[in-house]
Amino acid sequence: MNRDWCNGFRYDGGARGHYESYFQRANHPTRPLAFWIRYTAFVPKGRAGDAVGELWAIWFDGEAKKVCAVKQVVPWASCRFDPRSLSAALGDATLDAARLTGSASSNGRAIAWTLGYESPSAPLLLLPEALYSGPFPKAKALVGSPLAVFRGELRVDDEAHAIESWVGSQNHNWGSRHTDEYAWGQVAGFDDAPESFLEVTTARVKLGPVRSPWMTLLVLRHGGEEFALNAVGTALRAEGRYEFFAWSFASQQGDVSIEGRIEAPHELFVGLPYDNPPGGRKTCLNTKLARCTLTLRRPGRDPVVLITKHRAAFEILTDRDDHRVPVLGV
Repeated sequence: MNRDWCNGFRYDGGARGHYESYFQRANHPTRPLAFWIRYTAFVPKGRAGDAVGELWAIWFDGEAKKVCAVKQVVPWASCRFDPRSLSAALGDATLDAARLTGSASSNGRAIAWTLGYESPSAPLLLLPEALYSGPFPKAKALVGSPLAVFRGELRVDDEAHAIESWVGSQNHNWGSRHTDEYAWGQVAGFDDAPESFLEVTTARVKLGPVRSPWMTLLVLRHGGEEFALNAVGTALRAEGRYEFFAWSFASQQGDVSIEGRIEAPHELFVGLPYDNPPGGRKTCLNTKLARCTLTLRRPGRDPVVLITKHRAAFEILTDRDDHRVPVLGV
């Protein structure tokens, strides 16, 4: 899969409404520390003239049980995105296939970053490839660089943090509207299997006045193999149940089955207000310090159990407000 195709900017300048994000995230090799940085284009439906760029950044400190999150809006005239490859500029903040630099501030907090990264692994598609060019689903997501290795510095307010061989990913998502309800998870290296990578979601969408069935899509790379349990029929038969802060899922395709659980305490989450291109706002509950336990079963082999204590990404998109997680004021 061509990395430039995966990361080319999809917005065509129309007024139908659009969001598009490139986010980078990584975890400390051993300590419960993580960062998440997102470069976003947001175009309200019917109001292309009100398009803006958005810079988001989060620092997760599981040792101090603290999360710092910021968001800064950038005028569209100061934004540039390349339809041919990963190359973006939002004001002074830049991103390409090897580095990202910039800063964002809000509510008296500030995060700045100067990071380089290497991309040893091929891109990973969460959806079947044919769905990326079709109208369904409205929201698309892929991993441009699984197991990306980051180096550099990230500054939270006045405190500098050296980023040395932190492993994570570079990701790309876009669409005309957000998925209505979802849990999303990712593990970029398990504790005893640093080359294994998991991407998984449980989601449903509105189809006119009704909601679709829940679907769970899962792709696991382990031991030099890729297990793509993401066909539509497989996703519909899979199990996926989540509540605030905990999620269990299971899927099977042929003789291969994978089941797992992702969870984290509520104090390691932050709520992010996500505006929807058609209108309205949802809340994304976001942590990058979750625990994940995964079991892979194949015929003729012993089950493989993969665990990470605090290196899993875990997000929930919701309309509810009873989650007890502070929401970033913007």
